[in-house]
Amino acid sequence: MAFPYMEAVIVFMIFKYIFESYLDMRQHAALKWRTLPQTLEGVISQENFEKSRAYSLDKSHFYFLWELVAILMNSAILFFRVLPWFWKKSGEFVVLVGLNAENEIIHTLAFWAGCMFWSEDICDRVPPRFQQIWLFFRDSFKGIGVAVVRGPLIVSAIIIIVQKGGPYLAINLWASQFVLSLVWMTLYPILIAPLFNKFTPLPDGDLREKIENLASSLEFPLKKLFVVDGSTRSSHSNAYMYGFFKNKRIVLYDTLIQQCENDEEIVAVIAHELGHWKLNHTMYTFIAVQILTFLQFGGYTLARNSSDLFQSFGFDTQPVLIGIIIFKHTIIPLRYLESFALNLVRRSFEFQADAFAKNLGHALALRDALVKLQEENLSAMNTDPWYSFFLCSHPPLVERLAALDELDKKED
Repeated sequence: MAFPYMEAVIVFMIFKYIFESYLDMRQHAALKWRTLPQTLEGVISQENFEKSRAYSLDKSHFYFLWELVAILMNSAILFFRVLPWFWKKSGEFVVLVGLNAENEIIHTLAFWAGCMFWSEDICDRVPPRFQQIWLFFRDSFKGIGVAVVRGPLIVSAIIIIVQKGGPYLAINLWASQFVLSLVWMTLYPILIAPLFNKFTPLPDGDLREKIENLASSLEFPLKKLFVVDGSTRSSHSNAYMYGFFKNKRIVLYDTLIQQCENDEEIVAVIAHELGHWKLNHTMYTFIAVQILTFLQFGGYTLARNSSDLFQSFGFDTQPVLIGIIIFKHTIIPLRYLESFALNLVRRSFEFQADAFAKNLGHALALRDALVKLQEENLSAMNTDPWYSFFLCSHPPLVERLAALDELDKKED
């Protein structure tokens, strides 16, 4: 008797949903606390605390419903074998428009185009309730446009590589993914990101001079310094950097400039981000992701010819793209563990970057900036420790301030 892969996947998806719902309920209970954490007493105003509570509780209620709909829909798609049904219908559509359904690339692209509207990328977008509806739909259509240009090229390349097979299939798949990721990281900030946001050079002045001096002192090869209009979508504040080798750029959210009272606080945030670069956090994360990707491709090459695996999900043929989708479903437990491990690493990196900024003399300004950004973003003030540990890639404000205090104690 063949192993019931599909049923096992659904069971784990439901188990994951139950576990994360339990964590969400713990966090929801924490959001109901009417007192500030001791670390934030006298730091956060009661008015802003109440605003944060109301916003976080409202969002929490909404996401309970959102996640319930997602698990019901995803489980139903697998259980009622919607994917094999749609694969068959996409083949019929290809024939209807006069194309050859025996050509796997054409058949796959028809299937992919239909599934794109229910893809994980679109389903995981922020619901329009928490941003301007017209912006949500405009961004969604632009995202679909980018996918329409990018998707067929990638899908076709993967099918050709797998069809050619060979003893080095896993290496070939990984190498192609590696090259594509480098190309995407190069083109995205130059061609794609400007489709969604406006990037303007930071004007000359004290702030620009201070950031350039900081970058120079750390030997960071800063070439361009931009401000992005993040305020058109939310009050979220941040800064980030991108670029290869000696051609680095720093981008500030306009909300960061608006919400910080002085240049020192903005520079402290940049010092934190430069800490990630100086401590090689981005490189370590990239290497870890590449290793995990290679291992996944290795597993896929071993499983791709398993007829039992395809039949368990309702397929009587073994198309390349379908094989990848099925394989990703069957290793959901491993992917979940990988995500959890990467989250732990990212959390430790955040603490290290804070310590780096502190060692540069920006401790007080960083504390003030973190508090202001927490208030302006209406982020949750009370966070359940289990929820934070399992689901948050960035430590909550209370933990970051406590870590900075601990460093002060060690110095004393």
